[in-house]
Amino acid sequence: MSEASHAPEGQIIEGRYRVVSKIAEGGMATVYQAMDERLERTVAIKIMHTQLAQGPHRDQFVQRFRREAKSAAAIANPHIVQVYDTGEFNGLDYLVMEYVHGVNLRYEMNQQGTFSVRETLRIVGETLDGLAAAHRAGVVHRDIKPENILLNDRGHVQITDFGLAKAASQATLSSTGMLLGTAAYLAPEMIENNQATAQGDPYSVGIMAWEMLTGEVPFTADNPVTLVFKHVHEDVPSVATKCPGINAAVAAFITHITARAVDARPADATVALQELQRLQSELSIEDWQYRLPSSTDAPSSDDATAPMVSPIPGPPAPPTKTTVMSADATTQLPPSLAFLQDGAPRQGTGSDATQVIGTGANSGGPTQAFVGMPVSGNDGDQGGAEARRNRSRKPLIAATVAALLVIGGIGGGWAWWYYRGPGSYWTMPTPAGTQCATGQTCRITDTSWSEYERLLKVANIPYSTSKAYSDTIGEGNIISTDPANVLDHVSKRNGQKVKVVISKGVRQATVPADILDATSADGKDPINALKKAGFDDIEQTAASDDDYSLDVPQGALLSISVDPGTTLPHNTKITVTLSQGPKPVTMPDIVGKTQDEAQQALGELKLTVNWTEQFDDKIPQGQVISASAKSGDALHWGDKVDVVVSKGPETMTLPNYVGQKASEAKSALEKLGFSVKISSQLTLDSDQDKKVASQDPVGGTEVRLRQEDGTPTTVTLKMYSSLF
Repeated sequence: MSEASHAPEGQIIEGRYRVVSKIAEGGMATVYQAMDERLERTVAIKIMHTQLAQGPHRDQFVQRFRREAKSAAAIANPHIVQVYDTGEFNGLDYLVMEYVHGVNLRYEMNQQGTFSVRETLRIVGETLDGLAAAHRAGVVHRDIKPENILLNDRGHVQITDFGLAKAASQATLSSTGMLLGTAAYLAPEMIENNQATAQGDPYSVGIMAWEMLTGEVPFTADNPVTLVFKHVHEDVPSVATKCPGINAAVAAFITHITARAVDARPADATVALQELQRLQSELSIEDWQYRLPSSTDAPSSDDATAPMVSPIPGPPAPPTKTTVMSADATTQLPPSLAFLQDGAPRQGTGSDATQVIGTGANSGGPTQAFVGMPVSGNDGDQGGAEARRNRSRKPLIAATVAALLVIGGIGGGWAWWYYRGPGSYWTMPTPAGTQCATGQTCRITDTSWSEYERLLKVANIPYSTSKAYSDTIGEGNIISTDPANVLDHVSKRNGQKVKVVISKGVRQATVPADILDATSADGKDPINALKKAGFDDIEQTAASDDDYSLDVPQGALLSISVDPGTTLPHNTKITVTLSQGPKPVTMPDIVGKTQDEAQQALGELKLTVNWTEQFDDKIPQGQVISASAKSGDALHWGDKVDVVVSKGPETMTLPNYVGQKASEAKSALEKLGFSVKISSQLTLDSDQDKKVASQDPVGGTEVRLRQEDGTPTTVTLKMYSSLF
C-alpha cells in the first residue's frame, strides 16, 4: 500500500492539526507542515510510514517513535527541537513537533565545504549545550550527525531525531533488532561493546567539528565494516594534520573529545562545554578567523539540496543506486557485530536481512549502514539488458518451462533455507573477548551477561534467564547457557529459547552475632552454628595447654578469625579455637604449711580457697591445720577448697582473785576452763571461811587455757583463815 493513498494533506488530525503540505520523507516517517488551529501556530507533524506500522516489527518501531517523543519532551533547551504532542492517526503513530525554519548542517557543509574556527566552535558549543541539557535529564542522543543538526533561520542549532535516544542507564546501540547510526560518527564503544554512553555524544560532535574544519571525515572506507573498525582500532588524527596553522588548543580540544578510550574523554556534554568555553576565552582574532581553503565544493545529496524547514525524520531513504555487500571473510569483526559474518540472517527472512550500503554519487555524505533494511533499486545493468534484448527469442513454451523451473528451484531452495537450512535457526554468538580455537568446542561461560545479552538482542535470539550462586564465576557473569557453545544452533521452529544461568556471585553467609556468648545456643555449639549459618570451611586449631580456660566452658569459643555479625562469602576460611574448659590439677599437701605458702601453691593451680581460722593447742599460729581436699585429689581450675588455719593455743588474761572467798574463786576459774588447785593454811578456827591469799599464775597474766595435750591449765589458789 503506497503512502500516496494515505496522504493526509487537507485533513484535520485529532480535530486540531490541519495538514497543509508535505515537507520531507525519511526512512521511518514523513514530515508535514500543519496548522495547530487551537493555538494558531505552525507545527511539523511526523507520521510513521504505513509499511512500518503494518510490518512484523510494528511494536519496535512504535516504541522508538514514542521514545523520541518522551526523550525530547523531557528536555527544555533552545537547542533541542521540541515535541508538543503524540497520538495515532489512521493506525499510524505521529509526533507533533516544533516547526523549524532553516536547513540541516549537512546542507551547509555541502554548500560551504569548510568552516572557520569561529563558525565551527559556535555550532559545536550550541550542540554541546543542547546535549548537556539532555544528559542532565538522563538521556543520551546516540545518533549525532550533521543530518540531525538543524540550523534555524537565525543560524542557531536545534538538535532533532531523538528516536535512538534512551535513558543513559539503559543505552545500547541496538534498536528494533537493527544496527542503526551513521558509521562515520559512531563512538568506538558503541561499535565494540554495543554500549552508548554520555561520552559518546561529544565524540560524534568532535567528528562533526573535524569534518567542518577539514571538509572531510577523519576516517573513510569502501564499506561500513572497515569504517567502524577504524573508529575502534585507530586514534582520530589531530585536525592539525589537515589544518596547518590552526590554534593548537583548538586541535587539542577536538582530540580530547574524540579520544578512543571512553575515560579519556569529558564525562559528558556539560564537561565538554565547560572545556570549550575556557578555550574560547584564550583565542585571538587570528585564531577565530582561521579557515582551511576549500578546493572543491562538496558533493550534494538528494535530501539536502534545498533548504529544510523541518526535521529529517529517521534515517534517510535508500539511495537510487545500491550495492549488496557481504562482510569480507578475512575481516575479524568486533563481537557485537560478529553476526554480520554469519550466513544465517538475524532479522526476518529473504531480502529483509540483506545489508544495503549506499554507493551512489548522490548518497548524501558519509556511508550509512543499516542491517535489516530491505534492498531498494537495482544495479542498472544496461549492457546486460541490451544484450538480452538482442538475443533471439525462444519459443514461449520454453520460456514458460524455464521460468517454472527457476521458480520451483527458488521456492525449493527458500523452503530448505527456511525450514532446514540457516533460516531455521539462530547461531549462538561469540562473547566479547572470547577467542575460540579452530576445531575446538568453545563454551559460553564466565563472560559478562549484560554484554552478551546485547548480542542476543541484536541477533533477535529469544532467551530466558535464571540465577545461581557460583564460587568461580563473578556476579553478573554467565555460568552456563543452553545451548552451551559458540556457534551452536537455536531452533526457530519449535519455540526454543536460549537458557542462561547468571551468577549471583559467591553465596554469602553471616557469622552469628552471639557466637562468643557461651550462654547462648550458638555460643554453646559454635561449629554447628557456623555450619547452619552457611559456612563450610571451618578449621579448628589443635588442642594445647593454652586452650584451657577458667571462665569459658568446654566447647565454647576462645577465639574466632572473623568478627561476629560479619557477612562473608560462604567459602571464607574461618579458624576457631575452642575452650577445653578448666584445666585438671592435683591437690598439693598444704597441711602444716604457713598460710602464705598454701596461698601461693593453691593460687598457681587457680583453685578457689575459702579460708577459716581456729585455735589449736598443737599447731602454731598461721599454719594450716586442715583442707577440704586431701593431698593428691584430682581437681580443676576454679574448684573450691576450704582451708583451716591455726590461730595457735587459746589464751586469756587471768583475773585476780586474791582476797576473794576461795570457794567463789574456784568456781569462777573452772567456768573459764581452768583446773583449780587449792592449798590452805590451818588456823585455830578451822570452821571460819577461808579467803585467797595468793594465786599462781598471778592475776593479769596471759595464760593458755589448755596445754599441748589438751588438758586444762592449772591455777593454784592459796588460802588463809579469817579471825574475828
